[in-house]
Amino acid sequence: MKTWYKSFIISIVAMFLFLVTLPQNTKAEEDVLNIEADAAILVEAETGKILYQKNIDAVLGIASMTKMMTEYLLLEAIHEGRVKWDQEYAVSEYVYKISQKRDLSNVPLRKDGKYTVRELYEAMAIYSANGATVAIAEIVGGSETNFVKMMNEKAKELGLKDYKFVNATGLNNKDLGGLHPAGSGDNEENVMSARAVATLAYHLYHEFPEILETASIPRKYFREGTDDQIKMDNWNWMLPGLVAAYEGVDGIKTGYTEFAGYCFTGTAERNGMRFITVVMNAKTNGKGTHLSRFEQTRKMLDYAFSNYTVQQLYPKDYMTKKHKTIIVQKGKEKEVSIATKQPLSLVIKRGEEKKYKPVVVMEKETLTAPVKKGQKVGYMYVKYEGTDYGYLTKEGEKAAQVDIVTKQAVEKANGFVLAMRAIGELFSDIWHGASNAIKGLF
Repeated sequence: MKTWYKSFIISIVAMFLFLVTLPQNTKAEEDVLNIEADAAILVEAETGKILYQKNIDAVLGIASMTKMMTEYLLLEAIHEGRVKWDQEYAVSEYVYKISQKRDLSNVPLRKDGKYTVRELYEAMAIYSANGATVAIAEIVGGSETNFVKMMNEKAKELGLKDYKFVNATGLNNKDLGGLHPAGSGDNEENVMSARAVATLAYHLYHEFPEILETASIPRKYFREGTDDQIKMDNWNWMLPGLVAAYEGVDGIKTGYTEFAGYCFTGTAERNGMRFITVVMNAKTNGKGTHLSRFEQTRKMLDYAFSNYTVQQLYPKDYMTKKHKTIIVQKGKEKEVSIATKQPLSLVIKRGEEKKYKPVVVMEKETLTAPVKKGQKVGYMYVKYEGTDYGYLTKEGEKAAQVDIVTKQAVEKANGFVLAMRAIGELFSDIWHGASNAIKGLF
């Protein structure tokens, strides 16, 4: 028998033995929601707590969900005063050519036209207009090539992992007619993981909540009342009055290319709870359609709103038995009471209150007088005794904890009191030392 053949047989046998001896807990986690998508994630919006996940670190196409990063950079520029809403933009040759492609989502822009930043932003956020998106990239970055560099730098700054931006729109570079940003391939597309997309949406919502004011508009006319008037129906069909309307949905961004499939980053709020969802290459019965991304999103939102509730787990002024006071040095009192500064409330699964146990983290072992009332000495969070997928960000994790503070002020003791206290402690030490010595003799 030839050596290579013997080696092949041995390898097959070894692999078989390895597989049959694997422990049972190595099985893939069951997809309890049966989400038909290459990747999906559901998070609680205020803290970024992950409630459901499927393949969330796989790097996949994101199509026009890309525009969330374009929106982020524009809104950041607006807030910093570098760009103004009423600022006018003169159409470049590149933007003109892209905007005329009616096989892509677009509002045609005139070659000699001037458009405000707000007009372009609304066309991008509502209608996913690609020419308008490149215009915004030019406004903020000077060129789309420089803007793409800004996109990748911002992703790194936000702590995202598993991403690559090659253009501002999410189109395949081949659709840009050879005018795609320098440094990217002719057929490249933007890619991210579901975790990274959700994290971007989380930052967008928390840092620029006004994003939802525009993202929630079901339909609007571009340049209403002019010869250039175009009706813009929002591609997010889960908004009120549209095909797949769902109560509470008010954002954020859809996407589709042949490479990425049907994608959607959604968010919805009801009864004081908000959730963020992402589906990538969504399908229904094995087939991808415009509606499939909304049907899979509906499954996650139904699950979230039916099974979770906002609940106060621990009240204000709560403290565990082991941490009711902290020592105060040089104070009129030798210790001071401590407790939580505010109630600890979280979105939790119904009936699982007892699975959340308090964990106290003391940042100080002692205090030195004078001590102010309400002085922070540590914090408290809860540990979930169940399947825990963690949080999207460290900032979100901190939002799920409360400060521990002093309940009273403690003044500094005067010199006489401190001297007498020191003398007393000295005699106490001498007495204990003498007592231990006597015991040692007997």
